[in-house]
Parts: sequence; structure tokens; C-alpha cells
Amino acid sequence: MKRYVEGQDRSQVTLFPESLDEYIAEDNPVRVVDVFVDELDLKALGFEGAEPEATGRPAYHPSTLLKIYIYGYLNRIQSSRRLERETQRNVELIWLTERLSPDFKTIADFRKDNGAAIRRVCREFVMLCRSLNLFSEALVAIDGSKFKAVNGRDRNFTKHKLKAQMRRLKQLGQQMAQAPDEQISLTDPDARSMATSARGSGVVGYNVQTAVDAKHHLVVTHEVTNQGTDRAQLSSMGQQTQEALGTDKLTALADRGYYAGPEILKCEQAGINALVPKSHTSNNLAKGQFDKRDFRYIPRRDEYRCPAGQRAIWRFTTIEHGLTIHKYWSSACPRCPIKAQCTTGDYRRITRWEHEAVLEAMQARLERMPEAARIRRQTAEHVFGTLKS
Repeated sequence: MKRYVEGQDRSQVTLFPESLDEYIAEDNPVRVVDVFVDELDLKALGFEGAEPEATGRPAYHPSTLLKIYIYGYLNRIQSSRRLERETQRNVELIWLTERLSPDFKTIADFRKDNGAAIRRVCREFVMLCRSLNLFSEALVAIDGSKFKAVNGRDRNFTKHKLKAQMRRLKQLGQQMAQAPDEQISLTDPDARSMATSARGSGVVGYNVQTAVDAKHHLVVTHEVTNQGTDRAQLSSMGQQTQEALGTDKLTALADRGYYAGPEILKCEQAGINALVPKSHTSNNLAKGQFDKRDFRYIPRRDEYRCPAGQRAIWRFTTIEHGLTIHKYWSSACPRCPIKAQCTTGDYRRITRWEHEAVLEAMQARLERMPEAARIRRQTAEHVFGTLKS
């Protein structure tokens, strides 16, 4: 083995064996986990077993199990069986647990029985980050992702699936009719069938929402919902983030899936500076026709100026899906020389929500901040990539 780096003889006996602590560098993250958990008041946080029983077999201290849980989260180890194996061979975990090795059922039961307490630990971590001024910029990215539940797709029923099995599942049909969203999941009652970004695919599970600090990529707050879309989540997540950061002002970045006028209005009223790009669902551009963006609104006259230079004035107001909508069109439409580029109907009708100015102001802020989309992708999607892998 000349000219190679040589290892040490495994049978070599040393008089003074190395300390376990010497294997863990001073800047190793497990030292932070160790100090953080040791400083927590686990009894006040509601952990079971924080006070030992007077009789019976001694239990593992919840701090040991919490350290294992946090280590698994940081290193993408979700399985309780894998965590058990790691406590027996992983030097970092051996150091962190002081050579203790709980079995997988103890680890799994700890996570199952202490969900609320673990959530409080997350709040303690956010408070620590606040005290260290890690959230000084009050800029977060909000995103959601679908996480598969225990419930399989064949154990979830929608109205469409149930038609083919109506006779055999008559009783389930009655139960389904009583459910608010007309769905039943037999294994995991709270799980719901949700579409995913992949075409023609879906998952029975949950929609996990997070708000992530844009500077340090730290999760500020999170929420687990069973709503299939993100459209109604923006203001709720924004206000939870404000509470977690202890601030009245906040800038929240989100993708197109969060674009909903009422939600953006709630953010505006709560002091949240929302930056959400609009989903362009109009087919006019594909047809080579003018888009609504080609019509300029004139606030002082409450009218639109069309591409032909004509006035589209207010005609009437209606209620659509609970929103107050104003309708505008021009009397010059039938005689317009460029009508073919605008509409195939008699008149080109323009709709305007009563709070459209809020959406226009947000669009102007987005145009002044072209890097918003890049910041959002690097922040929120990075966190979900870590969680899902």
C-alpha cells in the first residue's frame, strides 16, 4: 500500500481512547440542537413524561426524543425505524443522545402523542430567531404543497368515482352527502383528494402551507389544511406570520395560485404588502384580440379608454360570486373599424371589481420589484424541496 494514505490497524489498542466529544466539531449543528432543547421548559410546553413517574420502568426523557426528532427533520430522516438505526451507528446522534438508543415505537409514539407540544417548540424557535434579529426585513415567501396522506386514492371517494359503485356503496353515498365537500376518506378521515401540478395526477393528502423568511430561509409559521387549492390561504398565512414576527408591516411573496381579489384585499387591510402575479386566463390573446390590459382605466371619470380611443362608460353594477362587479362598454363598438380585433359580440364588455384599485396597486409594486419571482422561488420552493426529499 505504498504511496497511499494508510488507515489505522483495527486491532490496534490505544492506551488513551479518544473522547466522543472530539468527533463533533465546534460548529456542528447538533451542538445547536443540544443547547436549544436543553434550554426549553418541556413541562410548560406540554410534553408528556416531562415529570417522571414515581413507579414503574424509567422512561426516556422527552428532551432526548425531541433531539432525535429535530435531528431527523434536519437530515431528512422521516422513518422511526431509520432513526432507531441511526442512534446506533451515527456518531452525531450517538453524541446527541449520549449513547441512548430508543426503539422505533418509542420514537413514533413520541411524535404521535406530542404534536401540540412540538408545534410550541417551533414557536419557541421563531421567538429565538426574532431575538437574534434574523427576521429584521419582514419579507417572507408563502407557498403550499400537497403531501400524501396514509389514505390511498382507492380509499377516497368523490361524486364521480361513486357513480360507478353506487349500488355497492349506497351507505357511503349517504355519508358522503353529509360531508361539507362531498368527500369521504376511509383510512384518514381528514385527508382530501387534491390535484397536483403534474398533468392528470392527484394525491389524497393535505395541503401544507408555510411562510419562509427570505433572508435566512427559516420557516416562520406553517399550517396544514385539507383544501385542495391555495387561493384562500394568503391572508390567513400572512396574518399568522405577522403574529409570529411581532410586526404590523409585512411583505409577502406568493405564486399565481394565491391570486384572489378578496384575499389580497384582506392583506391590504391587515398591513400586509402582498406581491402575487395575476393568472391570465383570458383567451383573447390566443385569438389575436385585445386583452383587458389594453383598456386604460381613468379613475376621475370612472370609465375606460379602449384601444380605438373611444370611451367605455359605466353601464350597471351586479353581484357575481359574492363580489360587486361594475360593467362598462362603448356605444361606438358596432361601428368600430378594429372591432374584429376586440370582440365577436355586439359590444366589448369590460368588468371591474369594486376594489380593483387594490389589485392595480399591487401590480404596480410587482413591476417595480422584478426580482420578486426569483426571491420567492429560491425561498419557499427550496424549503419544500428539502421537506419532500
